[in-house]
Amino acid sequence: MLIDLSQAIGSYLHEVFVAKFQWWVLLGYLAQIMFTMRFLVQWIASERAGKMVMPIAFWFFSIGGGALLLAYALYIRDPVFILGQAFGVFVYGRNLYFELRDRSATAAT
Repeated sequence: MLIDLSQAIGSYLHEVFVAKFQWWVLLGYLAQIMFTMRFLVQWIASERAGKMVMPIAFWFFSIGGGALLLAYALYIRDPVFILGQAFGVFVYGRNLYFELRDRSATAAT
C-alpha cells in the first residue's frame, strides 16, 4: 500500500514536472518568482522600518509578475487564472498610479 502510494506520487510528479515540460513553463516559473518577490521586498522594507511599509517596488513586482502570469494563463487557456490575473494587474496598476501621483504631489509642495 505504501509502496503503491509512493509510486503514484512519483509518477504524478514526473508527469507534471518532467514529461509535460514546455518552455512556457519556464515563463510561468519566472512569473511566479517575480510575483513572490513582491512579498520579500515588502517584508524587508517593513523589517527595516519597524512598521508596515509598502515600497513602490512591491507594485512593480506585482505588475510584472502579474502580467507574466496573465500571459501564461492565456497560453494555457485557464479562464479562472485569466480572470484573476487580469483583475489583479488592473488593481496593481491603479495602485501604482495613486502612489506615483501622491509622490508627485508631495514633491511639488
